[in-house]
Amino acid sequence: MPNRPNRAGRGEGKTPPGSAKCNESVGVVRRGAYGEGMWRCAGLRWRSGGPVWAWWHPEGGERVSAVSLGDAVAFTVGPEETRACTGVRRAGRRTPCPYDADLPHDAKREQCPRCSALDRSSSVAADTFVDDPRPYAVYLAYFGPGLHKVGITAVQRGSARLLEQAAVCFTFLGEGPLMTARRTEAVLGAALRVPDRVPDPAKRSARHTLPAADDRAAELRGLYRKVTALHEQLPDSLRLRPFAPVDHTALFGLEGAPPPAAEVTAIEPGRTLTGRVLAVAGHDVHIQTPGAVLLLDARLTAGWPLRRADLFTPSDVPTAPVRHPTRQPDALF
Repeated sequence: MPNRPNRAGRGEGKTPPGSAKCNESVGVVRRGAYGEGMWRCAGLRWRSGGPVWAWWHPEGGERVSAVSLGDAVAFTVGPEETRACTGVRRAGRRTPCPYDADLPHDAKREQCPRCSALDRSSSVAADTFVDDPRPYAVYLAYFGPGLHKVGITAVQRGSARLLEQAAVCFTFLGEGPLMTARRTEAVLGAALRVPDRVPDPAKRSARHTLPAADDRAAELRGLYRKVTALHEQLPDSLRLRPFAPVDHTALFGLEGAPPPAAEVTAIEPGRTLTGRVLAVAGHDVHIQTPGAVLLLDARLTAGWPLRRADLFTPSDVPTAPVRHPTRQPDALF
């Protein structure tokens, strides 16, 4: 049997060599003097300036490379490479996976089950960190006609959570302590059937049949009015904010963009993906290839030591038709 490929950077230099920089035009890592695959992709992240590819190395730390509309995407995976769990990120630092676990090629996640469980052991989203002292904002998000959600995010994060969730537009409703925000979520779910989750297939289907910006804002305003009319049921400690819609359509690149014809189902050893960035919404990257527009869920890239490929190399990653929901969500009004 062939020897198992070395994990990224194990036993290698503590700082990345100059020849192993992230190539910002294609979002992949060049081969470096410290061995093959020392930097691994950690998926897509959103910063204040827009989306970025994230990279990690157990000794070299983390870095990012910007993603812009129109950028080239050209990466490949070596034929004997493995996909590694990216470990646990706490307080701005990443700890490598202590179990040396591999990830399935088609998994839309960056962690093995045990690292994921460790992450959720101190998670606001999992209600295991209920004494978080930070102030939280409650938001109303719009993904398409009749497709809305209520959610919460730490005030200090601003709109990052909405960008991560691919919200077409949103408005903050109010802010207060964590349990006030949670109580508000529960009230809206019970009184108006506003969910706290929207499935990815529904988001993807809706974002290519959007009404005009004024109509989107008007529908969101209608939801805001319905919510604030429940003021007697909302927690007294919730400080309401005025309606102030923020639209992400242009930032995502969705204006006039054709819908993807197929989605990438896995990143596999020996496979290549090439094209240009047409749109980026949440963790979805729409890539224009010579044959069609492909949808890449960037979570599939996490854990792989991606290599730069020739932009003119044909893509051969496995794909399938884009899935669409079987039913539309119930409209609120």
